[in-house]
Amino acid sequence: MREQTTKLHALREKQPMVASAALLAAGLIRTIAIKHHTPKSRRRELELLKRRPETHMTRCRLFREKGAGTTPTIIVGGFVPDATETVEFQRRILRRYGSIYYMNFPRGGFCKEAFAAQLGDLIDSLAAKRQKPFIMSVSFGCGLLIDYLKEAEKSILEKISGLILVSPVICSDDLIRPAGEKKGGVRLLEHNLKKILGADLAEPDNLDKLMERSRRCFHALFTGGAENRKLSVRHLSIKKKIFDVIAGTSAVGGFQRVMVLRDFTFPAFDASVFSGPVLTLLAEHEDDMLVPSSPTLTLFRSADLYTRLFPECRVKTVRSGNPDDGVPHASLIFHHEAYNNLIESWYDRRLNPFLQVAV
Repeated sequence: MREQTTKLHALREKQPMVASAALLAAGLIRTIAIKHHTPKSRRRELELLKRRPETHMTRCRLFREKGAGTTPTIIVGGFVPDATETVEFQRRILRRYGSIYYMNFPRGGFCKEAFAAQLGDLIDSLAAKRQKPFIMSVSFGCGLLIDYLKEAEKSILEKISGLILVSPVICSDDLIRPAGEKKGGVRLLEHNLKKILGADLAEPDNLDKLMERSRRCFHALFTGGAENRKLSVRHLSIKKKIFDVIAGTSAVGGFQRVMVLRDFTFPAFDASVFSGPVLTLLAEHEDDMLVPSSPTLTLFRSADLYTRLFPECRVKTVRSGNPDDGVPHASLIFHHEAYNNLIESWYDRRLNPFLQVAV
């Protein structure tokens, strides 16, 4: 991998047109493999559209990538990038077990009821084919998924094989410190969130300014992750798509995502959220993004707590093994090797238990 990256950088310097062609080819290959998908049954979504016709503007775009096995995975990304880019470096692993279904968030708005309807329809359509999916969610997507599971009917929960929660953000208190607290978190992100949460939709110009600051914040977070790295063709292709998502998400779309985050309520400990297998992956430098008072960090750092919500949960800390390059929040792209070993091992335990025993 390092050798290929070095060759790419040399190529970019000597033959930029050839390097650009390589980037285009990488993007084309992904486009061919990942296709639009419409579930055969859309009962929940169509019922919602009858009651609230405006929700057609907030539909997720569903995609499917065909895999070899019979246990599919549904991907729910974070604020950025899209689900189709989030697991670029995990696709090869996930395809071994089954097809991958991606839920890309809409650009012009957001509605958690529309998300819930589409996810429920997708789970039902897979169940009709006798397939029980895993659901892999990242950061904000974990909060979205948990919010959905808290309200989901038992029949839906029984159709899910398991969950993977990567750097979960379950509520806004994970990112915003209590008044007077001055330690931890990302100040720029926290400042932007506070401003947006207090914004007035009746002042669109002000909202546009706030969201433009948020775009710069996400640019900075990704650029910081790429700093001092030699990026491969795949990295550069994903970088372009991420920046396209940031630029193409409207002020209203970004605002409504933040409003959904604001409305998340932390699960009560009086009942489990999901009783099946759960893998939670916390980055070794999770504290650099989540604030010290984060309810989610408190939850997943205590087995006595998280097993009350997820009785079959395993929590793993993702480490790079390099003290100069520790794993930050949800770094599936830049630290994929550290994540992939844990993900692959967990899938094998769930789907190939006899092989695990033999090993």
